[in-house]
Amino acid sequence: MTPKQQAYEALSHTLIKELEKRNMKAEYFPSKEDCLNRILNLIPTGSIVSNGGSSTLTEIGLLAAIQSGDYEYIDRSSASTPEEKRILFSKIVMADYYLMSTNALTLDGQLINIDGNGNRIACLVQGPEHVFIVCGMNKIVSTVEEGIHRTRNIAAPPNVKRLKYNTPCSMLGRCGDCLSTDCICSHIVITRRSKHPERIWIFLVGEELGY
Repeated sequence: MTPKQQAYEALSHTLIKELEKRNMKAEYFPSKEDCLNRILNLIPTGSIVSNGGSSTLTEIGLLAAIQSGDYEYIDRSSASTPEEKRILFSKIVMADYYLMSTNALTLDGQLINIDGNGNRIACLVQGPEHVFIVCGMNKIVSTVEEGIHRTRNIAAPPNVKRLKYNTPCSMLGRCGDCLSTDCICSHIVITRRSKHPERIWIFLVGEELGY
């Protein structure tokens, strides 16, 4: 175990305690492989599963495992027209398990998420029975303000590059505080607690994942 991994593990003890105070379940895994195995063991076969857009889920191999596994997977990208997307979303909010990452996580256990359409944060707030959030330790921040800054200036620019969107941050490499058509920062949601105990599970991974 490297010094960085040792530091991540030490920090995880504090994070887990803070998240549990807020009615969220949390576990720590030294590697993405350990995290993947744990999540797959928790989701029963036949479950209805969907996900929000996330590079982290792809990086740990979770999306591929769910898509090829014995689950009823709802593919968020399968709809093309606005009406099809609306109908598909009505099914996603009734999923047994919703998979996502978070843009940032504060030291005192608050989640910061920023969305363009709002479908991901809508499912975080209400709908799916279980919400599983995979979070690399690179996304830990001290405060909510730092988390918002991180999301808009560190995470958003590469995300819009990935999505091939035309926004100021895709050209500047930092937030341009835009209101453009392709803006992915329409909604800012701070989750300070879960109303329903352990509906939200945070899977902390001792690696740098996502943006």
